[in-house]
Amino acid sequence: MIAEFKYTLRRMRGQIIGWGIGLVLYSTLMTFFYDSIAQMDNLAEFLRAYPQEMLAFFGDILELHTPKGYLETYYFGYMSVIIGIFAVGAGANLLVNDEERGILDLIMAHPISRIRLLAGRLLGFVAATALILLVSWLGWVIPAGRTQMGLTWIEFLLPFIPLLAMLLLFGTLALLLSLLLPGGRMAGMLTGALLVANYLLLGLANINEELEALVPFTPLYYYQSADAITGLNWGWLLGLLAASALFSWAAWALFQRRDIRVGGERGWQIPSLAAYLAKRRGTGPAAP
Repeated sequence: MIAEFKYTLRRMRGQIIGWGIGLVLYSTLMTFFYDSIAQMDNLAEFLRAYPQEMLAFFGDILELHTPKGYLETYYFGYMSVIIGIFAVGAGANLLVNDEERGILDLIMAHPISRIRLLAGRLLGFVAATALILLVSWLGWVIPAGRTQMGLTWIEFLLPFIPLLAMLLLFGTLALLLSLLLPGGRMAGMLTGALLVANYLLLGLANINEELEALVPFTPLYYYQSADAITGLNWGWLLGLLAASALFSWAAWALFQRRDIRVGGERGWQIPSLAAYLAKRRGTGPAAP
C-alpha cells in the first residue's frame, strides 16, 4: 500500500506543482488587492449599479469590503469548481487510466491485494489534493500580514477544510463512475458536468425561488465556503466525508469483482443493460 501511495504521489507531482504554483500566485495577488477594495468609500453604491440578478447569483458580493466577503467572492465561492477540475480528473483516472494503458494487470500480478492497491491510491489522491490546498493557503496567510485583513492563520485555514471535503466527494464519485462507465474520460466528463450544474443551480436558486427546493439535495448546498471562518459546521462536514467514504466503499466493491482488461475502453458495466445489449446482439442466453 505504501508503494502505491508513493507511486500515486509521484505520478501526480506535475499536477501538484502546476496547480500549486498557479494557486499560490493567484492567492498572493488577490491578498494584496484587498486593501484597495476595502478602502473604497463608494463600493456599495458601485456594486448596486450592477443588475440585481447578478448580485444575487454571486451571493455575498455586497460584503466584498469584509475579509469573509472578499474570500468568498474571489476564492472560495468558485474554487470548488476550479480545483474540482483536478479532483474529478484525478479520481476518474485513479485506476482506469492504468487499465486503459494495459498496465494494471501487470501491477495486479505483484503480491498486492486489490484493497491495498485502491487504498494506497486513494490516500495518494487525498494527499495530493491536500498539498495543493496547503500551498494555496500559504499564498493567503504569508502576505496577509502586510494587509488589513486581520485574520489569523487558523481562520484562513478553516474554509479550506470543507473545500477539501467537497473535492474528495466529487473525486471519489468520479472514481466510482469510472468503474461503471466504459472509460475514465466519460466518467470525468459526467462528474465535471454534475459539479458545474450544481454550482449553476446554487446561483440560479438565489434568483428563481422555484429552484430552491432542489438545492438541499445537492452537495454544494452543504459546502460552507468562507462562512467556515467563524466556525465549522461539523454536521455538514462529516456528511460530505461520509458521502466520500460511501463512494469509496462502492468503488472498492466494484473493483473487487472487476475483470481487469489489458487495454482500451470497455462496455457498460450495468448488469441489466449489459444483458439487454447481449440479447439484442443474439449472444445472450437463449429464451426458454
